[in-house]
Amino acid sequence: MPPDATVRLFGPAREAAGTAALRWPVPPEGLAARDLVHALARAHPRLAPTLRVSRFLLNDELLTRLARRVRPGDEFAVHPPYGGG
Repeated sequence: MPPDATVRLFGPAREAAGTAALRWPVPPEGLAARDLVHALARAHPRLAPTLRVSRFLLNDELLTRLARRVRPGDEFAVHPPYGGG
């Protein structure tokens, strides 16, 4: 079994998935962030609409390109739009 990355879910993403964090297996060579987002949507269909409007961070760095690779031991965070003001 490949080592895991940690997926952190915030706000509506946490509610949709029913958890604040997931351990996600990724191959040693990594996985494109885009592929991880698609896999999350398949595994958690209620999360899919939120993923379409979310921002993603990889190891606390905002991703501007989902081609970046998520590797074992990385932290991938899903930040949906926030309301309030």
